[in-house]
Amino acid sequence: MSQAIPAFADLPLDKAGPPYNAWGLYGPDDELGTLNRLTDDVVKAASSEIKTGTRINLDWPLNAQGDAPFFGRQAFEQTIVHKAPRFVNDDIWTFNTQSSSQWDGFRHFGYQKEEKFYNGVTQDHVHGRNSVPKSNVLGVGAWAEKGGIVGRGILLDYHAWRLKHNLEHDAFATASISAETLRRVAEYQGTEIKFGDILLIRSGYMDAYRRLNPAQIEERRKVLPPSFTGVESRPDMMEFLWTNFSAAGADHPSFEAWPPQQTSLHEVMLAGWGMPIGELFDLDRLAEQCEKAQRWSFFLVSQPVNVPGGVASPPNMVAIF
Repeated sequence: MSQAIPAFADLPLDKAGPPYNAWGLYGPDDELGTLNRLTDDVVKAASSEIKTGTRINLDWPLNAQGDAPFFGRQAFEQTIVHKAPRFVNDDIWTFNTQSSSQWDGFRHFGYQKEEKFYNGVTQDHVHGRNSVPKSNVLGVGAWAEKGGIVGRGILLDYHAWRLKHNLEHDAFATASISAETLRRVAEYQGTEIKFGDILLIRSGYMDAYRRLNPAQIEERRKVLPPSFTGVESRPDMMEFLWTNFSAAGADHPSFEAWPPQQTSLHEVMLAGWGMPIGELFDLDRLAEQCEKAQRWSFFLVSQPVNVPGGVASPPNMVAIF
């Protein structure tokens, strides 16, 4: 079910704007970007993926990294309040939206040189500076109001594929997974990629992380900037993502190889196209279910938290088979 989008070779659309941008494709005030690809017809067609009703949670616990998240982010804190004298409790959560599973929103990471977010939005719009009124433009609340990120999800299980092929992998070294490799994984699985799919990549990060003891985690946190294996940031990967998907995420902290070795995908995807980037998704149980069902596609439902002006959000994501 295709839609008319410009070819990757035709980017940038705004010739006066940054590299690879698609500014203006859905209008100058658009706040959904590639989520516009998730039309009612696309979502309705995706519902055919539901065969058994089996549901798999894809959210890592909010406190999964304890008091030691990477990138120096604030850890999750929970305060339980006994509303004495009544037999009642409340709780208060304090956390960085990127300390566990998250969708990066469009006001998270902009073009660094040009200092612009999607469709040319500036920090002045976000923070209310230089006589520009503060606004909620590009906040994740716009996704929530639209009904979230809902459609056909596919898992490209690079981790299982590389184990089958006896390929070495270090989750904590800067190394790239190429677009050609992801195409091979899809072919190996027999997974058809359809326009508007929500892409999930299992790199094996969660498996590697769970094998570390606290001292080893702390040693890796001392590496600055931190290093992770992720998808490559070359034009072939950009074309692969642009041509096929409405959103893309993975199980590791940076989605792309970090530090970026080429033009950052965070710049191009978030600020150029308005394509949500997901990180730290817990995909191991999903991989088990895919292997059991012998299909790596499913109906995916993710409802970001409705925070007007929010920079990022826990995904609240479920795969349904």
